[in-house]
Amino acid sequence: MNPTPSPGTGAPALSRRTFMMSTAAGAAGAASVASTGLANAQDTAPAPPRIDTRVVINGQPHALQLEPRASLLDVLREQLGLTGAKKGCDHGQCGACTVHLDGRRVASCLTLGVKTDGCAVTTIEGIAAPDGTLHPMQQAFVDHDALQCGYCTPGQVMAAIACVREGHATSEAQIREYMSGNLCRCGAYAGILEAIRDAAPRMRAETEGMEGRRHA
Repeated sequence: MNPTPSPGTGAPALSRRTFMMSTAAGAAGAASVASTGLANAQDTAPAPPRIDTRVVINGQPHALQLEPRASLLDVLREQLGLTGAKKGCDHGQCGACTVHLDGRRVASCLTLGVKTDGCAVTTIEGIAAPDGTLHPMQQAFVDHDALQCGYCTPGQVMAAIACVREGHATSEAQIREYMSGNLCRCGAYAGILEAIRDAAPRMRAETEGMEGRRHA
């Protein structure tokens, strides 16, 4: 249907349909220009600076150049190939990424890689003896069938070692409390508890033996 002329002007009247179509076309054009400008800005944005970071990981010194925003978990897994620490929730709530930082357990997904400068990091790959003998906690997890799918197991083992070293493995209730930050979707908690109770005295004996040899 042709638009009717406006009275007294001879020009076609602007119909509602024409108005809506022209408005939509203008909005689409503006959005296209905006998205193109954003893409160009992203293409020309400078790469984030990298920070020199020196850290000892499982006894080996590393000189790294890290983005300020990179988590320790991503550095371990993506740059160093140490995939034992798992990415579970990535929000510090499941414990699957637990490692030791200067002997203290931390959630590596919440720890910035650059914050480890001058520190020592231990992952699940670094706790066995050089000859391949399992750490007492690792062996206890095997002996007590303290795992099913195994996804959370590296974090569970690292947290369990810290639990004993912190002196928080003296009772069943205490172990449950200080291991509560590590979740197991398979529900292997009974085996994990028994593994820690079994490994704790062996770990203490090894520590006392090392102290005795040091002071002999």
